[in-house]
Amino acid sequence: MSDHYLTVIPTDPWWQPGEEAAGRAAAVLAGFLPDHDRLGEDEVKWHDIPRVVVCGENLQGIRCPRCGADLYTGEWFGKEVTARHEEGFATLGTTTPCCGARTSLNDLVYDWPCGFARFEIDVLYPERDWLSEEELARVAEALGHPVRQILSHW
Repeated sequence: MSDHYLTVIPTDPWWQPGEEAAGRAAAVLAGFLPDHDRLGEDEVKWHDIPRVVVCGENLQGIRCPRCGADLYTGEWFGKEVTARHEEGFATLGTTTPCCGARTSLNDLVYDWPCGFARFEIDVLYPERDWLSEEELARVAEALGHPVRQILSHW
């Protein structure tokens, strides 16, 4: 059986909320789920270093934010993530191999959103697709920071 997740993360991979703000955001998110009681405390997670939050099998491509070149094929992306991981994710900075753009792994253009985060709210089997812009804005307001969403399939 496949697993499906709806994950909400801050747009800044280093930012973390306090427990009260995290609880408010989780409660708002739970209100958008068909089964409001499905969101438990173990779905709200803090990490010491940024964690790679990927969309799993949904990932169709990765592109350079400056020139649009395909960064998904080849080994560049995997090597960059591995190098940052080995450094303890002290930085997400990178230089793209296509045009030499200085950017962040978090700011690459992912075909199906992905990101990096020290805080996340995960919902396993959310029984829905994407949050609307309005719903996402309400979660962000409760959290006190802009957010992005990731739908993953494993």
